[in-house]
Amino acid sequence: MDASTKSSLSAGWRLLKSERFSKLWLRVCIATLLLLPCVKAQQDGVTLKVDFVAWGNEVSGLSLKPGGAGPTFSALPFRYSTPVSYSGQALMEVYQGSSDSSAVPSPAPTQLDKDHQMAPLLQAIDSEEQKHPEQPKTGLAAELENRRKKDPSLVALIPLPTGCRRVSVLLAPLGKNTFRGYVINDDPSQLPLGKVRIHNLSPYPIALRSSGKQPAELKVGASMLADCKNEQFVYELAYKLNDKWKLQENNLFPVRSTEQAQMIVIKSNNQFFQSSDGTGSGFLQIVTLLRTPTP
Repeated sequence: MDASTKSSLSAGWRLLKSERFSKLWLRVCIATLLLLPCVKAQQDGVTLKVDFVAWGNEVSGLSLKPGGAGPTFSALPFRYSTPVSYSGQALMEVYQGSSDSSAVPSPAPTQLDKDHQMAPLLQAIDSEEQKHPEQPKTGLAAELENRRKKDPSLVALIPLPTGCRRVSVLLAPLGKNTFRGYVINDDPSQLPLGKVRIHNLSPYPIALRSSGKQPAELKVGASMLADCKNEQFVYELAYKLNDKWKLQENNLFPVRSTEQAQMIVIKSNNQFFQSSDGTGSGFLQIVTLLRTPTP
């Protein structure tokens, strides 16, 4: 074999190896690009303020550190407590320290609670979780159970939205001292100052008329924004029971132009809604959450 033939073979071999390397490198690049969204979803961090609201009795001794270490806080029943600053993964872990003297185990919800107070909220949580495909495929409830085998002080996993400065988290007790969280995006772009966001978390369709407008019907789990007039929210509320509309109430509450406001309609027999003589506040109950955002 002469030198020119060897040179030609060598050049051809180098070209073949170069083509193979290029194809392999292309495959690696494509695979990397496909994996990037999944990796980013796991690594995305958030920095925001969280307002916890207990969807039932007060939940105390909570912490954002394993074992309940660090500052503790409470989730008050159906109202805001002191906001908590959080910076970390988008899937927030909430703990409850057993060594904290203020930590009181949350009683398991009664069947009536499950049917009325809990069911619409859990349905809304399920609907929200389906919008986050990057979460564990086993579901957050199963993921929580799995993680609690390593750290029983972990009581909730809360998926937080990215690009948001503030959220409200409604903590729904599940029993065995664990919770699920319904996250409400309270970023000013989602909840403008001086307006009211109405949520129907009751087990019945509702209709609400405000500011002299035509009644708007809200299905179970639905929400809407409404305007105020002269810093007051005046409304007329009805609910649908056995295919008949029944008037719940005509009422109003103040909403300053500097405040964010939420009105949540629920069905609950919790003592929070009962007067001193044990009587209830009507067929449906109204939770009003007001805050003045701080920078």
